[in-house]
Amino acid sequence: MNIGFIGVGKLGKDAAEVMAEKHDVVGYDVTEVTPENFNMVLSIKEACKDREMIFIAVPTPHDPKYDGRNPTSHLPNKDFNYQIVKDVLIEVNKYVTKDQLVVLISTVLPGTIRREFIDLIPNGRFIYNPYLIAMGTVKWDMVNPEMVIIGTEDGSMTGDAKILLDFYRTFITEGTRYEIGTWDEAEAIKIFYNTFISTKVALVNMIQDVAEQNGNIDVDIVTGALERSTYRILGPAYMKAGLGDGGGCHPRDNIALRYMAEKLGLGYDLFDAIMLAREVQAENMANKLIDLAKENNLPVVILGEAYKPNVDYKDGSASILVGYYVEKALGKVEYDTKPKQAVYLLGHMGKFHDYDFPKDSIVVDPWRAYKSNKVKVIHYGNSRIIKK
Repeated sequence: MNIGFIGVGKLGKDAAEVMAEKHDVVGYDVTEVTPENFNMVLSIKEACKDREMIFIAVPTPHDPKYDGRNPTSHLPNKDFNYQIVKDVLIEVNKYVTKDQLVVLISTVLPGTIRREFIDLIPNGRFIYNPYLIAMGTVKWDMVNPEMVIIGTEDGSMTGDAKILLDFYRTFITEGTRYEIGTWDEAEAIKIFYNTFISTKVALVNMIQDVAEQNGNIDVDIVTGALERSTYRILGPAYMKAGLGDGGGCHPRDNIALRYMAEKLGLGYDLFDAIMLAREVQAENMANKLIDLAKENNLPVVILGEAYKPNVDYKDGSASILVGYYVEKALGKVEYDTKPKQAVYLLGHMGKFHDYDFPKDSIVVDPWRAYKSNKVKVIHYGNSRIIKK
């Protein structure tokens, strides 16, 4: 294929060179670059001319104060700077047609494309395709990615997505996983992939600090045991969003660890942030129920008072925590009652698949699994707008 590559910098150059091993590539950058196996052109216009696909790999920089070399936790929160991407899209739009596919790979926050970019590129077809590549291993990462992320307007496998997949299959390892979603979902996959890594590093380094302050702990013994725990910790378990963590161990363990962080003088407290997030997430879900109850003049019923299916144990129940906030606002919440017209929350899945929900009830399902033709079902956490 004929490929234009705009942004041939510290990551883009190696990425474009991998493409050039199989395809006809030309590159453009504002700085002088000497690639190994493709030619540079002098303008964006030339980079777009007669190209089937145009990749845009320009920076979305932060303020220089925010690069991590100096403390940043005291600074105001700031988004990335998207001006370079905007300028390039505006210029690219002057020269492309609907016969050409524009592929943006720059990292952005969820919602940015729909809000900031898409109106700037009406003349070309557009896909968001962020890369999981790292300095020093870009070429290997390009050929052996953990996954290829592709974002389309509605998350469907469009003809354009198929074209991009077929392009990558000419040089990417066979069997690679391809994840296709909306622009917003692709943005979220990329940014949360990165922050999962940051969280993981912060957690293991916290264990290191505990080892130093507590004594009699070799951090590698602890992290090694966790590293080999491939069922719950490093496997797919607990990757289904729903209600908060519960039971007689996890919440109370985090609460106790808040005490330990203070006692050892770590100077930070990840556990407090985890418990605060759990409480705010429960309140957010409660607010959804409260709004629905008020709008429809219905009571709120929570099905599943126990902390998980098939047990009677209520300690640490996230369902009861949600109920706390509902009761605080409405004065009353009910659990596991006989069927009545109400706003229902499925606290956990299982026995409620066969529950006889009365007509005109509303079922809020945070597990996004329950379906019914009899009552309105809201899959909490799925905010996609489905086109009719």
